[in-house]
Amino acid sequence: MVPPESSDRRSFLQTSLATTAAVAATATIAKPAVAVDSKAVHGGGSSVIRVGLVGCGGRGNGAAINAMNAGKDVHIVAVGDLFEDSIKISRQSLAKQNPEQFVVDDDHAFVGFDCYKKVINSDIDVVLLASPPHYRPAQIEEAIAAGKHVFAEKPIATDPAGVRRVAAACEVAATKGLNMVSGLCWRYDQGVRETIGRIHDGAIGDIVSTQANYFTSPIWVRPRKPGESEMSYQCRNWYYFTWLSGDHYVEQFIHSLDKAMWLRHDEPPVKAYGMGGRELRSDLTQGNIYDHFAVVYEWADGSRTHAYTRQFPNSFSQTEDFVYGSKGKSRILAHQIDGDNAWKFSDKKTNMYDQEHVELFQAVRGDRPVINNGAYMCSSTMMAILGREVCYSGKELTYEQVANSPMDLSPASYDWDQPLTADVPKPGTYKFPVA
Repeated sequence: MVPPESSDRRSFLQTSLATTAAVAATATIAKPAVAVDSKAVHGGGSSVIRVGLVGCGGRGNGAAINAMNAGKDVHIVAVGDLFEDSIKISRQSLAKQNPEQFVVDDDHAFVGFDCYKKVINSDIDVVLLASPPHYRPAQIEEAIAAGKHVFAEKPIATDPAGVRRVAAACEVAATKGLNMVSGLCWRYDQGVRETIGRIHDGAIGDIVSTQANYFTSPIWVRPRKPGESEMSYQCRNWYYFTWLSGDHYVEQFIHSLDKAMWLRHDEPPVKAYGMGGRELRSDLTQGNIYDHFAVVYEWADGSRTHAYTRQFPNSFSQTEDFVYGSKGKSRILAHQIDGDNAWKFSDKKTNMYDQEHVELFQAVRGDRPVINNGAYMCSSTMMAILGREVCYSGKELTYEQVANSPMDLSPASYDWDQPLTADVPKPGTYKFPVA
């Protein structure tokens, strides 16, 4: 388990989170990138940017491909995962797709709970963090302490304690001139950028309300292996356990919540209330997460976001963000504005997953200012945790209550014999810990 924070550090981090909205509007640090001197960024002054990958599942493999697409000088040289079979599959697949840039030898394929330390402290310049979200805070701390540039998949934590740790690490990254790029990919979609930019410029007047729909299908379930420990089983099925994924509201729906906050210039909501449950996830093989949520967020200006997400099979599917203003309305993912200033994005679309890495490696090379997405990736994760917790508890909670909560979902220890439970949260009896 992570050691408790000191009272001084806890106070500092709470203060840091309270000012997140003020600093979140700046997506880049406006000072020369450390990468201006290639020797400061590329190992030994090499023209190759050496990259490590932590988390060899589907998203990790995707991030590795996106990174290699960002330039022929980007080489994946080290990988790490909790499970050896995941590494084997990943290495075979990535080496087949790009043998010139995926150059991981056996000595740089690390397995186990400490694999991230071995990857980060190998001879790399950049680390891609794509393991289950619970592990992200420790990995980000390790990477920044070691002076590495970071791509961190969303979300960056599953509990408030983890968010505070990441917020502190991101501040250190800024002082070191290290890049911190978030996997909240819609921030890197050109059509969404321009649509929200026009809304910020007043195209629909003042925002009255927004609605976020994320109606999708269930995902994979991995069967329990004979004799498998509970820790191994939960880690292989990490999506279905709140301590590992944050629930699908945090792990997946954060994309929609991040856009809602972006629309408000990255100002967090004041409070939220909602409901959720497990309509179809009655089977214990699907852990303890819910399958549907409905949350209302309220902002200081009186505007609201109505947030809806569910994972049902054979049902209506939609992913869209609706914005209603005093002078018009918008559909964000349609890149469209209706009203007095009607407009629709018509430029060539870019692959947002690639674009995250294009901009990251431009900054690493020194071709653009240092990028630090730390403020918004932390506040959007906290907003998602707020929504999850109002549904689990049945209570109305404020953003401040959640940001300052002592909640830490870490297990007592990280070993295969660690006993774990998976109680389903029940409103009325579930207790959210308030500081």
